[in-house]
Amino acid sequence: MKKSLLIVVLAVMCLVAEAQVQTPSASPAGSVSSTIGLTDVKIDYFRPRLKGRKIFGAKDVMYPHGTIWRTGANSGTKISFSDDVKVEGIAVPKGEYLIFTWPGATEWTVSLYKDLKLGGNTNAYDKTQEAANFKVKSEKLAKKVETFTISIDDIAADNKSGVVRLMWENTAVPFTISAEYDAKVMASIEANTKADAGTKVNPNNYFQAAVYYLENGKDLKKALEWVNLALESNPTAFWMLHQKAKIQKALGDKKGASETATASLNAAKEAKNKDYQTMNEDLIKSLK
Repeated sequence: MKKSLLIVVLAVMCLVAEAQVQTPSASPAGSVSSTIGLTDVKIDYFRPRLKGRKIFGAKDVMYPHGTIWRTGANSGTKISFSDDVKVEGIAVPKGEYLIFTWPGATEWTVSLYKDLKLGGNTNAYDKTQEAANFKVKSEKLAKKVETFTISIDDIAADNKSGVVRLMWENTAVPFTISAEYDAKVMASIEANTKADAGTKVNPNNYFQAAVYYLENGKDLKKALEWVNLALESNPTAFWMLHQKAKIQKALGDKKGASETATASLNAAKEAKNKDYQTMNEDLIKSLK
C-alpha cells in the first residue's frame, strides 16, 4: 500500500515539475510563403514590436546605421527556396538560409547566410558562410508599421520574379527573387504529351502545352496542333476554342481566328459564361 502511494506521489510530482505557465510571446512567430513560377518561397521569422522605441537611425536607436541586425527577434529569420533562384541577380542554390541586414540611411546591405546554427548570434557572423550579399535602396513608409512584418508580393505577370519586403517603423527594404521555370515546364510538356503503348494523353495536357507555347512565344504551329488534339475530346469547350482563336490570330490567320472566336462566343453564351462572352467579343473586334 505504501509503495503504491509512493508511486502516485512521485507521478504527481513529475507532472507538477513538467507543467509550465504559458504566456504570449513578446515577439510572436510569423510565416509567409508564395510560389514564384514553380518555386516555393517560405520565410519564417519572429516579429518584435516598436513599443515606443526608435529603431533605425544614425544614433540613439536600437539598430544604428551600418551595424548588423538579425532581421527580426529571437533566432532570426529563415528563408527557403525549393529550387535554385537568383536574389538581386545573384545565383543562390535551393535550400534554407538566414537573413541578415545592415541598415542604412537610404541603402541597406542584405545577406543570405548558409549556416543555420548561427541563429541570431550576430557576434559569430562569418563572411565565408554568405550565399549572397547585396545592397538595395530602402523605401520610406507613410504609415508606421508597429510590428515587424515581411511580405512576398509584386509577383510579375510572367511569374518569373517576386519581391520580398522587410517592413518596420517607417522603413521598407525590398529585394527581388527571380525563378526560372522554362526548362522544367518544357521537360514536363515533353514527358506528358506523348502517348505510350496502351495509354492516352490527357487532353488537358495538350491544352496546357498549347497555352504555354502561345504565351511564351514558342512554336505556334505546334501549339495549334496541340489545341486541336485537346478539342477532339470536347469540341465545344469555349475556353479551349478561345485559346485556339488566339493562336490562329498570332499565326496571322484572321479569318480562322474569327470563325473560332465566334464558335467560342456561341458556346460561352450557351453555358452562360459572361467572362468568355466578353473576351471573345473583344477578340473578334481586334480581328476586324
